[in-house]
Amino acid sequence: MTNLTIDTTSSVPPFEQVRSQLNEAISAGELKPEDQLPTVRRLAADLGLAVNTVARAYRELELAGIIETRGRNGTFVAGALSPKKATGARLAASLAQRMRDLGMGDAEMLAIFRNEIERHGVTSQSRLRPPP
Repeated sequence: MTNLTIDTTSSVPPFEQVRSQLNEAISAGELKPEDQLPTVRRLAADLGLAVNTVARAYRELELAGIIETRGRNGTFVAGALSPKKATGARLAASLAQRMRDLGMGDAEMLAIFRNEIERHGVTSQSRLRPPP
């Protein structure tokens, strides 16, 4: 497993630091499909974080299709994205680049996108349920 570090002086929340570092390690091929990740409890202890902090990072990566939890067997790097998620990822990458070209930062882009999702009828309850 790649070495994760938490910068306690950063304005980036710890869950986001965990999420982004794992995502980068997977994208760079440091972590490959089927590699097992540490348990939430173990990673939280290793990083000196609350269990809920690491659980949130894992949950967001799982919703994006990047990792998958297999019950008692553990959490693993997912294989290839489904065609639907792969298309969504390409669209998101294109949109992110266009917004960056306009001079927007991460927080601004996320706020705009979150607002548009909510404006188009996605409720907080539906975000908690996994897609069919």
